[in-house]
Amino acid sequence: MSTAPRLTALDALHRSLGATMTDFAGWDMPLRYGSERDEHLAVRTRAGLFDLSHMGEITVTGPGAVELLDHALVGNISTVGNGRARYTMICQEDGGILDDLIVYRLGETEYMVVANASNAQIVLDALVARSEGFDAEVRDDRDAYALLAVQGPESPGILKSLTDADLDGLKYYAGLPGTVAGVPALIARTGYTGEDGFELFLKPEHAEGVWKALTEAGEGVGLIPCGLSCRDTLRLEAGMPLYGHELTTALTPFDAGLGRVVKFEKTTNGGDFVGRKALEAAAERAETAPPRRLVGLVAEGRRVPRAGFSVVKDGVVIGEVTSGAPSPTLGKPIAMAYVDAAHAEPGTQGVGVDIRGTHEPYEVVALPFYKRRK
Repeated sequence: MSTAPRLTALDALHRSLGATMTDFAGWDMPLRYGSERDEHLAVRTRAGLFDLSHMGEITVTGPGAVELLDHALVGNISTVGNGRARYTMICQEDGGILDDLIVYRLGETEYMVVANASNAQIVLDALVARSEGFDAEVRDDRDAYALLAVQGPESPGILKSLTDADLDGLKYYAGLPGTVAGVPALIARTGYTGEDGFELFLKPEHAEGVWKALTEAGEGVGLIPCGLSCRDTLRLEAGMPLYGHELTTALTPFDAGLGRVVKFEKTTNGGDFVGRKALEAAAERAETAPPRRLVGLVAEGRRVPRAGFSVVKDGVVIGEVTSGAPSPTLGKPIAMAYVDAAHAEPGTQGVGVDIRGTHEPYEVVALPFYKRRK
């Protein structure tokens, strides 16, 4: 039995803008409004406006909230200051990644965990199961929020005209309550594009008014609405992992080259957290003999590699593509791939991607492909 996809509060607006809609993790989401390339370049050079209301918000409150999060997640949540955010992960007992997350500390004993749409229920279930014995409440707040993102070099100016919040004082990975276009919002300086920008958590009934106000405020500087398609090429250029591609339950954070998010030195709960033993072993493996490493690949030709394609050298399979797309910024196809450590050094030549039986030449490069000038 198939269930109808969920709709965001902006569904009618997206359709009125002529968006091409697609099913994404059970949500009907805008894939693009016009040209994916134009939307991508708008974010790199001006600004883009995204509806991200499919993301999963989970609130954790109570005197034991931080102990629960330190137990359930791999990061050190007790060192997150009020009004700050942290990128972290939730792992299985065997160290496999269930999801990558952003945790916002909203108050003394209040945290918001933001999960990927496709994993929101899994993360919610895991947090509820792991909350046993902790003086904390886990609340499903997916329907309590709409989430808009304004991203790109012009985004601070656009948002400044609609809020009295101190945006200049708002650091990357920080969030503060304020008003945007006259309605309450949590304003976070976070994003998934490699550009400066903001994510705005609002009540769903306020989403349309804020979207229209942002559109109007950005008219003079070239802000346009953007869909999931350019969000994917933007994050790929910025070397940011996507769950289900670079991150899966078959990989630990160390396999993904993101071991830095695992904090063995945390002292809450006697230093114990879910997956600790397996992750200690994974850390050791990564140091002594890493099986494969996540690298960037840049095409010499025009053919685009896709997830699951084999990476080859001298006729032997040495890895697998996890994400691939044409890069509007570089002007050629790019990919992220896990390749055998022996071939993972930037500059490695003679590497190919098997695209329908032809070995297309690629160069191994360091990630990210694109880094904005600060």
